[in-house]
Amino acid sequence: MAAVDAGRLISASAALNEGGVMNVAPGKEPGPAANIVWVASYPKSGNTWVRVFLHNLLRELSGDVEGVQDINHLYQHSLRENAVAFFEQKLGKRAAEATEVEIAKARPEVHRWLAGIKREPVFVKTHLQFCNDHLYPTINLDVMLAAILVVRNPLDVVISMSHHSALSIEDAIRQMATRDMRWRPHVQRVYEVLGSWSQSVASWLSLTDRPVYMMRYEDMLEDPQQSFAGLARFLRLAPSDGQLQRAIAKSSFAVLQKQEVASGFIERPESSQQFFREGRAGQWREVLSGKQIEEICAVHASMMQRCGYLHPDCGRPVLLATPAARQE
Repeated sequence: MAAVDAGRLISASAALNEGGVMNVAPGKEPGPAANIVWVASYPKSGNTWVRVFLHNLLRELSGDVEGVQDINHLYQHSLRENAVAFFEQKLGKRAAEATEVEIAKARPEVHRWLAGIKREPVFVKTHLQFCNDHLYPTINLDVMLAAILVVRNPLDVVISMSHHSALSIEDAIRQMATRDMRWRPHVQRVYEVLGSWSQSVASWLSLTDRPVYMMRYEDMLEDPQQSFAGLARFLRLAPSDGQLQRAIAKSSFAVLQKQEVASGFIERPESSQQFFREGRAGQWREVLSGKQIEEICAVHASMMQRCGYLHPDCGRPVLLATPAARQE
């Protein structure tokens, strides 16, 4: 993986305006480069937490140690792939007037455009499943440098998803189990192909020709020092112990929650009363019924095992023949 230069990453924020849209003169789009570092996850898995940490770490590395990263200014060092403005620049018309096929066709070109804005790596948030959509790739491999995959136990994701999208637990379970599930477009974003929880995680883990760094939400809570130090190493950043610790402290759930209470959060959907709600693991033990737990595990057991949320189990007993049976 190409080295990441923190100073150049930080200076690149000058190309952004407050809407998170790149300022590029018409007709002067730069050429593409393989420099997108995806921050990928199924929704409500810790994507925002990771991006806030990256912003605070880059601030520390640049010498900007005063204050914390404003959660409403995450566009300074990261972009949201699904922003309507990006697609409208490529489509030449309002995204609301475009068909799904037109959006799917434009998506790889939007990624190429984002990657070509600057020569340095750029962090881009996505909830997309890595797949084909209307025969077009959801992720443009040609301009991808690497990915940070953030995963969370689906037993807890379903609770956060229920609050986030104003769904019942049962509806959230069904949504997370729906193959090729799509999030409908919104005034600020184009539609997204999420897939089921298992599809989403598996699609990113299946990548073999690009580096993928998997972070578990639960590990970030239990041992943030180790988790975020590993992420820094993956990005070839070399913070001091003090810089790392300050970046982690400035990105804590309590800090994020306090900011949201004081100033709101522009990424909070209208259906959700609070984006940073509890920020803890194991809520499922208190909230979900035995039947709901069984239903989630029945659908996602294989991927839950792979991510360490269930003990390895092949799915059914393997009966070995007795000596007598073998003789027969």
